[in-house]
Amino acid sequence: MFLSRLLRLFKRRRAPSPAGHLHARIVEQARQPAFYAGLGVPDTLDGRFELIALHCFLVMHRLKAEPAGVDLAREVAEVMFADLDASLREMGAGDLGVGKRIKKMGQAFYGRVAAYDGALADREALEAALRRNLYGTAPAAPPAAVAAVSVYVMKCANLLEKQNISDLSGGFLEFPLIPTGPLAPPGRH
Repeated sequence: MFLSRLLRLFKRRRAPSPAGHLHARIVEQARQPAFYAGLGVPDTLDGRFELIALHCFLVMHRLKAEPAGVDLAREVAEVMFADLDASLREMGAGDLGVGKRIKKMGQAFYGRVAAYDGALADREALEAALRRNLYGTAPAAPPAAVAAVSVYVMKCANLLEKQNISDLSGGFLEFPLIPTGPLAPPGRH
């Protein structure tokens, strides 16, 4: 047991790959408090997963637009699921339960990818996909917040489209500013 923890520690200290850098930026963006406090995304495990899945989709969508990015898109997904696996284990999930949960998360993620991919060019369809997924566990999705997030998603897709594939392959990633939501207290964005 001590040896396995020590080995995990050494694995974590290795220099992250470009996919690791991209994943770190995705998680950093998904954890921004403005999504939760200002835009009403549930600050739960489900809400956090949904935001990571949304941002991961956006990055993968951009990478897959060029042949040079297809392998990196796959690697980003692999890093995301390895991180989810590690997080579940750190939360105390047993070996038998982790595999089942990761499989369920994988199905959910690829369902989100299909939903967002089909809705990215149509704002109404995107808002419907966001209500079902990002706000799926919220008691009621605030319409103004859903609209703000849909605009943000479209801005993300446009900004990512302009980013050079070689920069992305180097692990460099830029996201637009998160909109100030209708739920945020004045002066706190």
